[in-house]
Amino acid sequence: MIVTGYAASRIHKLTPGRKEANRVLAVGRAPVEHGFAHLKNWRMALYVSSESACCSGARAAVSP
Repeated sequence: MIVTGYAASRIHKLTPGRKEANRVLAVGRAPVEHGFAHLKNWRMALYVSSESACCSGARAAVSP
C-alpha cells in the first residue's frame, strides 16, 4: 500500500488536519529517503574508486 500526502493548490488550501497528516508522513519518510541517498552516494564512491583504479595505468601510459 502506498501512502501519499495531501496536495494543495492556489485556490484550495490545506486544512490544519491535512497539514499535520503531511507532517507525520514526512517524519516517517525522511529517514528512509536519507538511507537511500546514503546508499546511492556509497555506490557512486565505489564506482569512481574502481574506475580510477582500473584506468590509472592506462592514463599513465598515454600521457606524455
